[in-house]
Amino acid sequence: MTDQLTNIGLIIVAAGSGNRAGGDVPKQYQNIAGTSILRRTIDRFLCHFETDNIRIVINSELRDLYDKCTIDLNLPEPVDGGATRQASVYNGLMSFRNNPPEYILIHDAARPFVSEAIIEDVIATLNSGASAVVPGVQIVDTLKRAQNQIIGNTVPRDNLFKVQTPQGFDYNLLLAGHETEAGKNHSDDAAIFEAMGTPVMISQGEEANFKITTPDDIQKAEKTIMSTLNDIRVGSGFDVHRFEDGDKVTLCGVDIPFNQKLKGHSDADVGMHALTDAILSAIAAGDIGTHFPPSDYRWKGEPSETFLKHAISLVRERGGMISHAGVTLICEAPKIGPHKDAMRERLATIINIDIDRVSVQATTTEKLGFTGRGEGIAAQATATVRLP
Repeated sequence: MTDQLTNIGLIIVAAGSGNRAGGDVPKQYQNIAGTSILRRTIDRFLCHFETDNIRIVINSELRDLYDKCTIDLNLPEPVDGGATRQASVYNGLMSFRNNPPEYILIHDAARPFVSEAIIEDVIATLNSGASAVVPGVQIVDTLKRAQNQIIGNTVPRDNLFKVQTPQGFDYNLLLAGHETEAGKNHSDDAAIFEAMGTPVMISQGEEANFKITTPDDIQKAEKTIMSTLNDIRVGSGFDVHRFEDGDKVTLCGVDIPFNQKLKGHSDADVGMHALTDAILSAIAAGDIGTHFPPSDYRWKGEPSETFLKHAISLVRERGGMISHAGVTLICEAPKIGPHKDAMRERLATIINIDIDRVSVQATTTEKLGFTGRGEGIAAQATATVRLP
């Protein structure tokens, strides 16, 4: 985070229904290339903002979907949305009232391709003294006004722009404007400044910063992402833990009642350990012991999802994604079959990918070796990673 961002807040508006995009859930929670649109949007800002300065405005009835896509982020409590976009933004503004920033950025959750250049240009314009700024792209197509499918006239396109987000504002002026214009249902926050007669500057937008609205937009977004992630790598991992006295084993994040437990410095989740190593292998970032040495007492009894989330974060820091994960558990007991789907669901939630991109299998060694003698459990894993 640069110095110029120390007194600026960010509101991401994610409370809409997103019906036009189709699907079983609102568009902001739908996945593109294995990761939710909302999460991709949040990730675009994490290199610019401290999480304390970010507010996500959501429909509280969909809190479970929000929690799933932000599970590994230390974000403030989400803000409840209102009946309109304007009301949702106002709620977001009010969430900063105890420690108001000088400036505030408002961004649509369904614009996951906003670039660093756009964000920095908006902020630079605010720092130059502007009270309000919006990124925009000048219209180049011929515009026609029509009614009942009959063209009435050609609209001059000179000085016409398609506006985008993030839109940046003086925080106090925007809050006052929302209170003055309450109930007017303006389509964006710049319109509130326009209604008050306050100048709004325009900064450089980009065609790539499009808003996902329809099923075609979702397909376009998927193709955009996959076309850039063409460095495809497969990593492998292997881990072993012996049994000791206990009453359960934890495998791939799921507790299974058993007459023994696995021995280890952490929680000894052999499946997650193997998968963590597989991800680290794919990006050539050492192994789990490199990042979390067993000689370090801080990791004594640590949940293994801490290690897995760290490996995932390293992939995301490089602009990549995990497109598939597979774990094979090798043991005579306990029985894995009844718990496989729960393990898949847990891993998919942590990685934030669709469950059909996660595989958990089980096998025995036909009574051979230490697993055959019931002395412990082994696991091997693979991870497919796509990087720019």
